Amino acid sequence: MSNTGARHLTRRGLLGAGGAVALGALISACGGDDGGSGTASPSGGAWTFTDDRGTKVDLKSRPQRVVGYVGAVAALYDFGVDKQIVGVYGPTKLKDGKPDPQAGNLPVDRLTIIGNAYGEFNIEKYAALRPELLVDNMFVPNDLFYVPAESKDKIFALAPSVAISTGSVTLTKPIERTAALAAALGADLKSAKVTAAKARFDKAVESLRAAAKANPGLKVLAASASPDLFYASSPNKNTDLIFFKELGVDLILPQKLDKDGYFEPLSWENADRYKADVIMLDSRTQALQPKDLGSKPSWKDLPAVKANQVIPWQPEPRFSYEGCAPYIEALAASIKSAKKTG
Repeated sequence: MSNTGARHLTRRGLLGAGGAVALGALISACGGDDGGSGTASPSGGAWTFTDDRGTKVDLKSRPQRVVGYVGAVAALYDFGVDKQIVGVYGPTKLKDGKPDPQAGNLPVDRLTIIGNAYGEFNIEKYAALRPELLVDNMFVPNDLFYVPAESKDKIFALAPSVAISTGSVTLTKPIERTAALAAALGADLKSAKVTAAKARFDKAVESLRAAAKANPGLKVLAASASPDLFYASSPNKNTDLIFFKELGVDLILPQKLDKDGYFEPLSWENADRYKADVIMLDSRTQALQPKDLGSKPSWKDLPAVKANQVIPWQPEPRFSYEGCAPYIEALAASIKSAKKTG
């Protein structure tokens, strides 16, 4: 891989991605103005929200035209933000026109797509949407995901932005912050849909905790595959891995991490550096999948591959209870049934 390609992969998305937070706490968090809360007048008065950069957005009224990174607005949609979302960027549609998995439940055919891949952000389309708020995830401090560095000043000049921290924090934190933003945008966190999703999430969390406890010593490696490199991911930076570790999953910590601390890039000849019983493999559309790796002898020789203990991993989970619950349920089932390979 060229240095340019390596930088592209590092920034684009080989960044990975305590207990659940009560919905009541989330609702109350939207009522003040301290450390990241949001306020909005139900009668249409002034609207404020302080994001995870410490940036406070002050508007004359609640924003009605929201554009955002696909993962961020998909999570807001799960919490009940709907008609306000008018545009999206990031992996939204597949080549066949179907929604990308990262789009979640978004009505993508209704939305204006201003970029569908890394480096794509059509500023003219964005301006034409008359955006009132830009919403994004932030894996690296002050770096809004998929907003091109070379044009960010022009983009930020068109509308205020809100960033949700999705790196180096446990999974429940960005869910909590996304819910707080959704409530500030008018979503009802007490709706039957949201409360049911929260209950399912809580149940899934306990099932994963129980599975990890029942199968101690099972070594798990989170990884992503590209044509030239095998990326071993850190459980200290990826928000979901931090959470899974807290629940008792024995995740392997790579020793020679990249400058941002998210992963260790390994040549395919060294893909066996870490002995794993289970491999959680990046399932996003930009990463290679098991069916693509048949030509890699080192892949076929890995103990987890031989044992058929490779499971899908979403380094960018959708930061909502609805988005994360099925993912955690599937991981719990896999951990429960997995066998040690050594």
